[in-house]
Amino acid sequence: MNSTMTLSDLTELSGIDVFDYLDQTISIPVIDGMQAQGDLIVVPCPLLADAVSTVPWTHRVGVPLRGVELLRSAAGGNPHSLVADSGRCNWLSPVTDESGLALGILDTAVTAYLIHPEHGATGIAPGRYVIRRQRERSTAGLYAVQMVAD
Repeated sequence: MNSTMTLSDLTELSGIDVFDYLDQTISIPVIDGMQAQGDLIVVPCPLLADAVSTVPWTHRVGVPLRGVELLRSAAGGNPHSLVADSGRCNWLSPVTDESGLALGILDTAVTAYLIHPEHGATGIAPGRYVIRRQRERSTAGLYAVQMVAD
């Protein structure tokens, strides 16, 4: 995969479809910092080094072009999938996380892509990242929080 990918290129390569209303000709930005997609957030590992770690039962899975499903949206809806060139990108899960929000760690030597049918795709530059759920303030009270529902 190249690092100047359009949404059309990515959906064709991965076989993961996105909704028709998304602009298929748009170039997917590749970011080496924090980024969010719906109810997920991608955080560079150094920012969470003291809070997130692997455990003896953490599995390392090679991320294929066809993708690894990270999270299915609320009520079993659309999935967030991680896509990359096979053999150069790994997904490590489960992990421990003080906040309980981390889904796993992305360790990639190539550009990886997070794709979702409603949101399109974002590019993740080579590096090591924690991918976790997002939370937001609840309408139930000033100090109440809830998971972002996509």
